[in-house]
Amino acid sequence: MRSPLLDLPGAVAADAPDADVAAHYGDLFAEQRALVKGEAVVDRSNREVVRVSGADRLTWLNDLTSQKLDTLRPGEWTQTLVLDPQGRVEHHLTLVDDGESVLAHVEPGTADALIGYLDRMRFMLRVEVTRADDLAVLSTAAGDSYVPRAELGDHLGKPLAGLWAYEALRIEAHRPRLGFDTDHKTIPHEVGWIGPAVHLTKGCYRGQETVARVHNLGHPPRRLVFLHLDGSVDTLPAHGAPVIFESQEVGTVGSAARHHELGPIALAVIKRTVPVDAQLLAGGVAAAQEVVVPPDAGRNVSIDPGLRRRIR
Repeated sequence: MRSPLLDLPGAVAADAPDADVAAHYGDLFAEQRALVKGEAVVDRSNREVVRVSGADRLTWLNDLTSQKLDTLRPGEWTQTLVLDPQGRVEHHLTLVDDGESVLAHVEPGTADALIGYLDRMRFMLRVEVTRADDLAVLSTAAGDSYVPRAELGDHLGKPLAGLWAYEALRIEAHRPRLGFDTDHKTIPHEVGWIGPAVHLTKGCYRGQETVARVHNLGHPPRRLVFLHLDGSVDTLPAHGAPVIFESQEVGTVGSAARHHELGPIALAVIKRTVPVDAQLLAGGVAAAQEVVVPPDAGRNVSIDPGLRRRIR
């Protein structure tokens, strides 16, 4: 559903799948700075919201997904994944329990598939899964909130930052986005979702065997890296552009953005064996890598949580 905030003067729609919200409102870097300072809100109302109600909702979701949810407190935000039997990521949920229902927002266009899977797994439990099209997601540097979709127009005239500002800070914070920094082969270890979205000792769920095996061996096939791109180049590398090391393709570019302090930046997923100090070419642009996921991420290696901002 197209956001009414796109009617603001200067608003420019983002590209698909985010075309229903604004990429920016005319001043990308000023919007980024306002977002960092906590002075602006980001319209992410293109995100789809799923509502899970019923007395068994938390224990049921705990059994189906990768995060420990059976002890989730009302008002506490977290992330979880739905994995396939081989441990590959199918859905990424950002959710909160309001005391009566779990409200989870997911990528545009993915809610129906998620609901279809959850409905098949209900059996005789006291749960109900529905779309919550009446709710919209707004984000600040401190996190997310839900507002009635009918009240989005109330934010006309208030300080806003576009999705490009949000994405630049997300990339800076090394936070992957499903479908942008992942593909059909992605497992959680490769992109740093162990911890934020995967609990390693909570018990069995679909795909858990792969999670445990890779954690114990410490050898994910690929790893997420943060790229500082050559600022003298006018264009950003396209999503899916090849990452080259010593004339060999070793990965692909995910998200890329222009940051108000760091300049052009990107996330990419590359082969685990690429040296951590290797200089790369990302879509033809020279790039210096910063390690996000160590080559041997596993039982004896943890990802520094201090590298991550709170922005979801």
